Amino acid sequence: MSLNPELRTALEGTLIAHVATVLPDGAPHTVPVWVGTHDQHVVIMTGPGSRKARNLRRDPRVAMSLTPPDNPFAPIVVRGRVVEWLDGTQGWRIIDDLAHKYIGAPYSRDQDRVALLIEVDHYTLGM
Repeated sequence: MSLNPELRTALEGTLIAHVATVLPDGAPHTVPVWVGTHDQHVVIMTGPGSRKARNLRRDPRVAMSLTPPDNPFAPIVVRGRVVEWLDGTQGWRIIDDLAHKYIGAPYSRDQDRVALLIEVDHYTLGM
């Protein structure tokens, strides 16, 4: 599914996404993340050994919810699956794009990070 222009516009803002993954016992795991777009994918980043990364390597399904700060009654919900893990130069380029959007500077190289490309299966904009 290609990204709907309205969804793309929302994701290119500085919303914080709450990402849900599935723990090994089937319970949900949620964390707030920076979110953006790359080509026709939603993109987030994580540490390669994080709980989120381990969950997504085992089960690539992901759900996220976002609430625009200027309109909390217009939530955005996205479901999809991680289709690509980018590290090295390509991953850092995407991670730095996210960092510039949120903090106005490149992301620190103090810790390993990977960019995750998510193919959207379903989304809703607003109630």
